[in-house]
Amino acid sequence: MAVVKATSADIDLLARLLRAEAEGEGQLGMLLVGNVGINRIRANCSDFIGIRTIPQMVYQPHAFEAVIHGYFYQRARETERRLAKRVVNGERYWPAKYSLWYFRPEGDCPPTWYNQPFVDRYKLHCFYEPTAETCVNVYMTF
Repeated sequence: MAVVKATSADIDLLARLLRAEAEGEGQLGMLLVGNVGINRIRANCSDFIGIRTIPQMVYQPHAFEAVIHGYFYQRARETERRLAKRVVNGERYWPAKYSLWYFRPEGDCPPTWYNQPFVDRYKLHCFYEPTAETCVNVYMTF
């Protein structure tokens, strides 16, 4: 059962985001990106207050660098559609289980990002989850 509402067009949009943001990190890397996106929709806190849909999450200003590159605008592929459906249906993976942020630094992961603590690294991406004081909602969404 879906944890956020998603039309077929929403699944395609999320699938394109997963590929553009983390294709080089393999399927788990793309699932982790999806987890962060779904967390942003469900948590309704911090920089993500009022983000309630997949299009709002994907196109939130300055949220994802991928949306400014042509690769993002290629048609969704079935492999990434399946991954997008999995995260929409609530599959969650560490270290993105409660994360609202990730990024790919040149070197080591900084201990904080947007003043939130580092959780762990998966391949080239560093993941950060909010403290309960910042966003308790992210811990109560599932």
